[in-house]
Amino acid sequence: MARLGSWIEAHPEGIYVPAADVWIDPSRPKPRALVTHGHADHARSGHEAVWATPETLAIMAARYGPQAGNPVRYGETLTMGGVDIGFVPAGHVLGSAQIILDHAGERIVVSGDYKRREDPTCARFQPVACDIFITEATFGLPVFRHPETHDEIDKLLAALAANPDRCVLVGAYALGKAQRVIAELRRLGHEAPIFIHGALERLCALYQEQGVDLGTLRLVSDASKDEMQGAIVLAPPSALNDRWSRRLPDPITAMASGWMRVRQRAVQRNVELPLIISDHADWHELTETLLEIAPKEVWVTHGREDALVHWCMTRQIRACALDLVGYDDEDD
Repeated sequence: MARLGSWIEAHPEGIYVPAADVWIDPSRPKPRALVTHGHADHARSGHEAVWATPETLAIMAARYGPQAGNPVRYGETLTMGGVDIGFVPAGHVLGSAQIILDHAGERIVVSGDYKRREDPTCARFQPVACDIFITEATFGLPVFRHPETHDEIDKLLAALAANPDRCVLVGAYALGKAQRVIAELRRLGHEAPIFIHGALERLCALYQEQGVDLGTLRLVSDASKDEMQGAIVLAPPSALNDRWSRRLPDPITAMASGWMRVRQRAVQRNVELPLIISDHADWHELTETLLEIAPKEVWVTHGREDALVHWCMTRQIRACALDLVGYDDEDD
C-alpha cells in the first residue's frame, strides 16, 4: 500500500508534484510554478510560467516586471496531469492563497504562510479538510501568543496623543504589514494623513488599485518637519535607524512584528514602542487550525518545526518536518 502523499515530493528548493509537473513556491526558477503569495521568499522571479491569484501576479509584476502569469481566482479549479488544483484564502497578505491538490483519492493542502486574525487588507483564512496539511511554523512555540491587534494599535495612538511635538516612526515590512497597519489605523478612526517612506509607495499604490482603502498617504520626502509633528510615519524596518530618519521630528521608534514578543529583538533594533502585530498564526492558532482541519498527517516547514511536530505526535497525529530552504521571516 502506497504511503499517504506519495505523489508529491519535498525537495530543499520546494514541493514538486510530478503528475502535474509543477513546483509550489520553488526557491529557484522552474518551468512551471504555483505561487502561494507575493513575499520574496515564496515568489521568485525567472519562472517560465506561474499560476497564482490575480493579486499575487500583480505584486510579482510590480516587483519583478511582467510575468508569464496565469491567474487563478479563489474557488476556481484547474487540472494538470490528473491533479485538480484550487486556490483558497490564506489570510496572510493581499492575494495570499492555500493551494489544494486533489489526486489519487487524496487531498493535500499547502498552506503557504497564513494567519487566522481578521485583516481589512486581505481575504480571511479558509479552513479546508484534507488528508495532509502542510503548515508553516514561523511562531511555532508556545511562548508566542499574539495580542489583539486593536490593542496594539491603541498603544500606537496613545503614544502619538501623548507626544504631540514628536512623530511615531513605525517599521513595517513593505508588503502586507505596512498596508495592514495603515488600514487598522483607519478602522479605529485615525483619518489624518499618514507619511510613508518612498520604498512603501509602490506597494501601497498597488493595494489601493486593488480596492484597499488606505486613506490619505504622503511621502516623507514631500513634507516638512513641522507637518510631521504629531503624525504617524511608516518605513521599512531597515530605515528605522538610518540617516533618513533624521529628517523626522524627534521620532518615537516603533516596530510592528510578531517578533516584538521577544524583548531582546526590540532592544537590538533600538525599538522604543514594540507593536506585536503579526501576519502569521501564533502557537494557539497553529494548533487550533490543526484540530479544526483534522488531517491524517501534518507536514511542517519554515519555522519552529520540532515543537509543532511534537505537539502533533502527543495527539496521535502523524507529523514530520520538511527540509525546505530559502524561507525567512522578512515578512514579519
